[in-house]
Amino acid sequence: MLKPNSGKPFNLRPFITAILFIGFIFFLISAFFLQKQLLNIYNAQNSLLIRDRTGKIIFIERDKNGSWARYSDEIPSGFEKLLLKKEDKYFYFHFGFNPWTTYKAALGYFNICPKRASSTITQQLVKILKGKELERNLKNKIVEAFYTFGLELFQSKETILKMYVNSVYFGNQARGLTEASRLYFNLSPDLLADGQILQLLAAISSPTKNNPAKAKNKEIALALAQRLGLSHELFLIDSCVVKETMGQYSHSSNTYFEIQNFIDDSSDDHSLTIDKELTEKIREIVERNIADLKAKNVKNGAVAVIKLPENEILTLVGSPNPKSFEEGCQINMLLEPRPIGSTIKPFVFLKAFEKDLRPYTLADDREYKYITAIGFPLYPKNFDYKYRGEVNLHYALSNSLNVPAVKVLEYVGLEDFYKFLEQDLEFKPIQNLENYQLGIALGVLEMDLLNLSRYFTIFPNNGILKDLKIYNAQNPCSEKKIANPKYIQLINKILSDRKTGIEQFGLKSDFNLFQQNYALKTGTSRDFRDSWVIGYTPDFLVGVWLGNHDNAPMGGISGQLGAGRIWAETMELLLNSEYNKKTPFEFALLKEFYPAQSGIEYGLPDDDYEHSLNALKERDVSLILHPHDGDAFLSGKNFKIILQAKQNVKWSINNEFLSRSKTAIFIPTETGQFQIKAESDNGFQEIIAVYINQ
Repeated sequence: MLKPNSGKPFNLRPFITAILFIGFIFFLISAFFLQKQLLNIYNAQNSLLIRDRTGKIIFIERDKNGSWARYSDEIPSGFEKLLLKKEDKYFYFHFGFNPWTTYKAALGYFNICPKRASSTITQQLVKILKGKELERNLKNKIVEAFYTFGLELFQSKETILKMYVNSVYFGNQARGLTEASRLYFNLSPDLLADGQILQLLAAISSPTKNNPAKAKNKEIALALAQRLGLSHELFLIDSCVVKETMGQYSHSSNTYFEIQNFIDDSSDDHSLTIDKELTEKIREIVERNIADLKAKNVKNGAVAVIKLPENEILTLVGSPNPKSFEEGCQINMLLEPRPIGSTIKPFVFLKAFEKDLRPYTLADDREYKYITAIGFPLYPKNFDYKYRGEVNLHYALSNSLNVPAVKVLEYVGLEDFYKFLEQDLEFKPIQNLENYQLGIALGVLEMDLLNLSRYFTIFPNNGILKDLKIYNAQNPCSEKKIANPKYIQLINKILSDRKTGIEQFGLKSDFNLFQQNYALKTGTSRDFRDSWVIGYTPDFLVGVWLGNHDNAPMGGISGQLGAGRIWAETMELLLNSEYNKKTPFEFALLKEFYPAQSGIEYGLPDDDYEHSLNALKERDVSLILHPHDGDAFLSGKNFKIILQAKQNVKWSINNEFLSRSKTAIFIPTETGQFQIKAESDNGFQEIIAVYINQ
């Protein structure tokens, strides 16, 4: 049954209170998320700053509005004082809205008094972050009011002021005090004079028209000083000085040209391992040396410096001047694959040492004939077109002899060396390795300088290959064991020996540095198109390339004369730097041998000396040294063929006896095919065929 009405009036107060409470909670939640949205916008507009290992700025990236901003947590007291005096003197006393200025603005809206700006600093900040400075209507004002309440409720006055000072636009894509003071006056904000502060404040209302680079700015700043009751003597900076400063100002150093390919936008920390000052000095070395070699048709060069053992990149120089429009200067030659010349030889010899060859192993430096994959004969030649007869591998590598290097690669085996390159080093060739074959030992393999430098770090890093590191905050580099340290020490012993390489480099050389613990390998490609030097101490590695981006040959510039000078000057810088710890090479795993024909040689304690000494020669069972099987000759007046053998032999031509000697002369009297036979005293014989053409 329904109860009779008691006659008491219905009480709405609890319902109203509940509704108001719910509304208040909803307002607080909304305000929180609104101000959170503003904070996200604010944080996103801070320009990405890329710094070197010492904190120097390499590059400042534009924000989404196309401006530059460098946020600061500190506001100079002088700037804060004048800013508040001009823009919002009751900032610390109101709750985001100034009732008096709002009232006067309302009167102006109804044309009762002159129109005046009424926005507080908090309201201005909301407009800036929302990007609605120019859209003034009632709807926007209401929306901005909610955002303003949100900031005032959940952020301190100090934070709001800091956000404003870092966000306000000063013209010429300069957002925030730090960026504006650097752009217009080349000063940090804390060093600004009051007159300079007023010039910046004069730009706030119309930054495009009234920024400090405009002549009108000084006039407005003087009027502002008068309105604020300040002395005219504050202005000691002339506008033309501001323009000169802007002309010298840049948001990107040359160093950024090479590192831009390595920037990870997802990283929170953009502090790099790069040394900006060192990089600038090395670029000057490259530019100066290229200028000196201009008459030799040299246009391009590149340098990579890697700190060891961490494999931190200190310097990347891929152009003598990236801002130049000269041919090739805007190509990063650090990353361009080029034939690497003899710099491949330490890797070939490393694999040979793993297969029982040693620095004391003997090789016959003479003419050999090989048939290439496409059927053409190959006669390997040394850089000076001379043969030296019997040499050991220490001498061969120290003097970068080509013929012994081919024999060593032949001993290693092409398939095994291909696997070493592609599986161990994880090298990705630009064409199938089968196309190179034994030509690898002659320097035809292409590789870029940065990768080649990284692969070379296995020698100072005891056989460990690491990734290159360019971010300070990067996790430790992944490591991969490439070779046993004892074989690495054999290579380092040879490459650090300056005396044995005198034949190639001479008594006086750019490679003779004042410190002894360094090793190096040069390289020169065919027709002097590429000049290389990769050198290192246990503390750092320097790789240098010199040449032309269009592959044009240089005027007789070898690895020593071209890249060598740049390498030596760069090494001098590093040897006199904090990066030089004077760490010695390790040779504790080696053993000294004393062969009769030379001084000290190096091998390993468990060596079978006689086996390793003759391992290469034992494979060469050929008796005839010249000519080679299948050689073709053109007959002519006084034509003759020199016959050479390893020892005294019985020579026969088409089974007719010619002579018994080590060297003989064959004078053909007709054209056609001839069978040449050499027979030793122990009955061993070798038969080859040659062709005489008219």
